[in-house]
Amino acid sequence: MEELKSKEIQPIVWSLLSFATSEKNIDQEYRAYMELPNRKLFAYMIEDEIVGCIGIELLGQERCEIRHIAVLPSRRKESIESKMINFILEKYSLAYVLAETDNEAVNFYKKYGFKSQV
Repeated sequence: MEELKSKEIQPIVWSLLSFATSEKNIDQEYRAYMELPNRKLFAYMIEDEIVGCIGIELLGQERCEIRHIAVLPSRRKESIESKMINFILEKYSLAYVLAETDNEAVNFYKKYGFKSQV
């Protein structure tokens, strides 16, 4: 995993973020990752190719929110999402992780051990 720090968004990263947010918000969200110290965006690489990304907002000691998580459609059966979440948990020694999501991704998070809050 590699933290993305380039001020200019790579086309593959733009494409990945389009899976996780509306296209009209991508530039603004990417800019927030580059400018705000509590926002981090990481790329998951396979053979020097970005195939996934995860963006988080650090909320304080041992807490964060997953803001975006996406994997190329051709790589979605390789557990990359889980690997990215594990990386974040270990890197920041997190005890509490939030993930705001749509109905489509609820089952993924439940399988990973997240609990729904209403």
